[in-house]
Amino acid sequence: MTGSASRQMTLVAFLQAQNCSNYVGSWRHPAAAGDFLSPEYYERIARTLEDGKFDMAFFDDRLAMPDIYGHNHKATVAHGVRAVKLDPSVILTVMAMATSRLGLGATYSTTYYEPYHVARIFATLDLMSKGRVAWNIVTSLNGSEAANFGYEEHLEHDLRYDRADEFMEVVVGHWGAWEEGSIIGDRTGDRFADPEKVHQLDYRGAHFQSRGPFTVPRSPQGHPVLMQAGQSGRGRAFAARWAELVFAQYANLAAGRKQYNDFKEAFAAAGRPGELRICPEVKIFVGETEALAREKFELLDSLTKPIDALILMCELLNVDFAGRALDAPFNDQELAAMSWQGLRDRVITKTG
Repeated sequence: MTGSASRQMTLVAFLQAQNCSNYVGSWRHPAAAGDFLSPEYYERIARTLEDGKFDMAFFDDRLAMPDIYGHNHKATVAHGVRAVKLDPSVILTVMAMATSRLGLGATYSTTYYEPYHVARIFATLDLMSKGRVAWNIVTSLNGSEAANFGYEEHLEHDLRYDRADEFMEVVVGHWGAWEEGSIIGDRTGDRFADPEKVHQLDYRGAHFQSRGPFTVPRSPQGHPVLMQAGQSGRGRAFAARWAELVFAQYANLAAGRKQYNDFKEAFAAAGRPGELRICPEVKIFVGETEALAREKFELLDSLTKPIDALILMCELLNVDFAGRALDAPFNDQELAAMSWQGLRDRVITKTG
């Protein structure tokens, strides 16, 4: 543009490694592909996004089938409400091998995984993809996920973030274990690497202990991109400390502007002014004309059933809606048990 700096949009596709898209009724669409359990399905998506000049694709994830509605999984399975969840790190490998430029992100939890394991997975993916990998950091949502990992209940919200801060200290510490230029590769002199440039972490915290040394050498770019989506006050503080890209969901433009300013203040308070990058969620329907795009939306919207929303709300809020009136007020105990506090706070703000 003449007289001003040009601006270019960054495109990030928000994906699911499951039987449906973010529209949970999409599996009912007459044109829906049924091979979502095959590598070809994800290869097609990856090539399409790269051909369409997308910068990144990243996958949401949960560590449990939605089973809070009615305290069982039957409605979820019967109606296909995110009943399938594949490991996104494996899906990234498939997509990375089918592309050369597309950035690829996967969600991994700091609540139910171990930091050394996550550090090694993403460091390896970073090398194998030649620097195209991102980790979307989450603290998980509900008691169903806790049960799958042998816990009686899901950790309290702020405690999950306290644990996540330590988790990140361990992961980032391991990623820095191999200094740049540590590998020598001198076959004749029997000198593979400089031991003075490979460091043992010896981390000891309230939640984690991890010794090292780390077994994955540094990638040329240093480490994967760090993404985060916390929108509560504690979540914003965590993002301000660690995130390089924040995934955000805004109810409207005014809420988006307020939250953007809140994030700017949090990043400045953390000593990172100017480093904020926000990726707001936008659902787009494309057609040759507006009428055709609207027709696509209306068809997909018509495939959604009330049970879909109820099952998902139970999963997101960690509350069973099967045995309660939908317009019944929440008590303080139920509000405290809700895992996604950013969503809870938006609802309270809107209705309070």
